[in-house]
Amino acid sequence: MTDAASGQLPVTANFINPEAMHHPAGYTHVVEVTAGRPVYIAGQVALDPTGALVGPGDIRAQARQVFDNLQAALQAVGAGFEQLVKLSYYLVDATQLPVVREVRDQYVNTQQPPASTAVEVRRLVRDDLLIEVEAVAVVASFQPMTATA
Repeated sequence: MTDAASGQLPVTANFINPEAMHHPAGYTHVVEVTAGRPVYIAGQVALDPTGALVGPGDIRAQARQVFDNLQAALQAVGAGFEQLVKLSYYLVDATQLPVVREVRDQYVNTQQPPASTAVEVRRLVRDDLLIEVEAVAVVASFQPMTATA
């Protein structure tokens, strides 16, 4: 179905957890994109719009700022968290992942969470950063307007 007002096709993605794989907690094993165009969002860190660090030493505050930054990035292309299909987490301390998931769950559709990867890293670009998250979203494709006779 096309949205006649915007000339856009709806974004379509299938969120799949194959029975031959373990049941994931907080993410989806496979997200199949069947329509739309990809949007790649660079790794976001806990810097506010002025470039100041939010939440020194506080993973919850930093994660909240990261997800606020992701929200701003998605809004810049007319999208929201419902269009996310993939998140990649880089954490200085992977034992903090449950806290990050608590924050994430305030933003994403927990019934169809995006495919995700979490990696513990020795250090991020700055010593005071605890988390970085990059994302992939899929937004509706634009249909060219056709003239009618």
